[in-house]
Amino acid sequence: MTETPTPPVAATRPHSFTRHGITIEDPWAWLRDPGYPEVTDKDVLAYLKAENAYFDAIMAPHKPLSETLFQEMRGRIKEDEASVPQKDGDWLYWTDHEVGAEYARWWRKPVAGGEDQLILDETPLAAGKEYFRLGEISVSPDGRLLAYAYDDNGSERFEVRVKDLATGELLPDTISGMLSEIVWTADSKGFLYGLANENWRTDNARWHKLGEPVEQDVELFREADEGYRVAVGETQSRKWLTIATGDHTTSEVWLLPADNPAATPICVAPRKPGREYDVDEHDGTLFIHTNDTDTNWRLVTAPVTAPGEWTERIAPARHFYMTGVTCFADFFIVEGREDGLDQIELHRYDPAIPPVRLTFPEASYVAGLGDNPEYAIDKLRLGYESMVTPGTVYDYTVATGALETLKVQEIPSGYDGSKYRTERLTITARDGTAVPVSIVYPQDFPRDGTGKLYLYAYGAYGHAIPPGFSTSRMSFLDRGMAFAIAHIRGGDDLGQHWYHEGKLEKRTNSFHDFVDVAKGLIALGYTAPGRIAIAGRSAGGELMGAVVNSNPELWGAVIADVPFVDVLNTMLDESLPLTPGEWPEWGNPIEDKAAFELIRSYSPYDNVTAQAYPPMLISGGLNDPRVTYWEPAKWAARLRATKTDDNILLLKTNMGAGHGGKSGRWESLREYADEMAFVLWQLGVEG
Repeated sequence: MTETPTPPVAATRPHSFTRHGITIEDPWAWLRDPGYPEVTDKDVLAYLKAENAYFDAIMAPHKPLSETLFQEMRGRIKEDEASVPQKDGDWLYWTDHEVGAEYARWWRKPVAGGEDQLILDETPLAAGKEYFRLGEISVSPDGRLLAYAYDDNGSERFEVRVKDLATGELLPDTISGMLSEIVWTADSKGFLYGLANENWRTDNARWHKLGEPVEQDVELFREADEGYRVAVGETQSRKWLTIATGDHTTSEVWLLPADNPAATPICVAPRKPGREYDVDEHDGTLFIHTNDTDTNWRLVTAPVTAPGEWTERIAPARHFYMTGVTCFADFFIVEGREDGLDQIELHRYDPAIPPVRLTFPEASYVAGLGDNPEYAIDKLRLGYESMVTPGTVYDYTVATGALETLKVQEIPSGYDGSKYRTERLTITARDGTAVPVSIVYPQDFPRDGTGKLYLYAYGAYGHAIPPGFSTSRMSFLDRGMAFAIAHIRGGDDLGQHWYHEGKLEKRTNSFHDFVDVAKGLIALGYTAPGRIAIAGRSAGGELMGAVVNSNPELWGAVIADVPFVDVLNTMLDESLPLTPGEWPEWGNPIEDKAAFELIRSYSPYDNVTAQAYPPMLISGGLNDPRVTYWEPAKWAARLRATKTDDNILLLKTNMGAGHGGKSGRWESLREYADEMAFVLWQLGVEG
């Protein structure tokens, strides 16, 4: 008989601290290497490696299932996938993959005709590296140079290189530690970017002139508030460079002429606490998208010469949440969501001409602008999908309203959408709030409580989870399971007010919504307690931690990827990269006792209790700058020492990756296959 592997046990070491008169015991605090971001402590590494070995041993019998799932998912991906070419100036640009390749190739060819040109191949750049991610790629306005940035360890500190597209040679210009976009100046002689400081915060905007030492780069802007982050960009017309700064609640935008970055920056509107805005420009007029009067946002205009003189162009609407505005030469596009569903409106600059709203056929879907790099266009590139409709690329002819299908996501192993059904449900939470749920299931899915269900949510930062298509998800559906997305408060699925109802002092609404959605699906006959697998990553992993503490009996399996679970300790440590910028989202427990007590009341790590917990798979990344590796490690250690059940608990730490897990098409898919195998195993679903 094979001996059952023994789970590792993390030692406890006395450690405590006192805040607001309350003493917190934290016997696993030692798992944070004091030398972070370097992790060299032998005890820390030994524990993480022991957990990884335990993961491998426990999952070994299920490797055949994991391999089956991987092959299924790979079989649904077109290996030589190519994007639809898009015109930008004198060139058509697109990407593709070679059969078997993990990473993409970037191509172009002259609009006037000529040979295809390979401008960047990610595969050689990633060769020999455990992790690789292309973070930014930008061609100069004259088409001669390519600037790109990559991260090869998951730390999200990118290196910038510049390539001469005529010769294929790399210029000597090299910038390390970049954390921003790359935005070229109009003369193609330099670009704007931002550096990460020692605390992984972008507090600057810099101008690099090609051929000059990086040490001589001009600092165009520096942010003094440690909670703000700086970003560089440009208007759709490319006449103006933008420098934006802000946190989760406040923003401020500065403009620079793209042909004269040395000019005095123009501040569109000085920062005002609680006011957010973003800016585009058309023919000397600024189009400012702002929440200054309403959480559903509005559109105002102002002359570039007098940017503070705002005139309302589109008033806020009760049911329409305006999410963005893009100005083109002859019209502008307003994107938003009406009662949670994506909408696209085309507006002429003459306000007397009524706007045109594009219509889509399904009751629940995802739709939005695709790649539209040019300013003067007569066709709009759009993207569309739903939980049963594969990703579709359209061109919309502005003059006629005709919609041309350019590409439908190809699924080589085959796909029959008629085998599945999708619905958009509403479930009432405990405080009477109606919470939307998107669900997809096989057409013969039972409604007698015997069904197995995978429930996903995020619920933070105003980030909506769209009801889109997933080829990976089909491996659950084809085994008879249902897949649901709970559009809980904390996201902005139903508008910015929906986000505000799940943050700060209202944070627990997100947790309650998720539990109540699960109970509602049980009441409707979709599933039963113990037949639900749940998943979330990052702040969604915090959600997982909260609901396994509050309602462990509901869940049959739990996936918590890079989970933000040590909330109290992290929010008390202003030396960590993200902490000061996170206080508007979670509260500042250093200065505010009420925030301290609230976070302490729900922080998953601090609320582990002696009770039975469901089977759990937890992941982390050693180089993760967003959710540091010790958060999932400490949580797993406390769970092992405290829980009263014999259910499987696994911790897997990617030793050479960061927040996003493994890179590459296939390696990331293998990681997901392991998670799926864990879920199917624990729910008793046959492989």
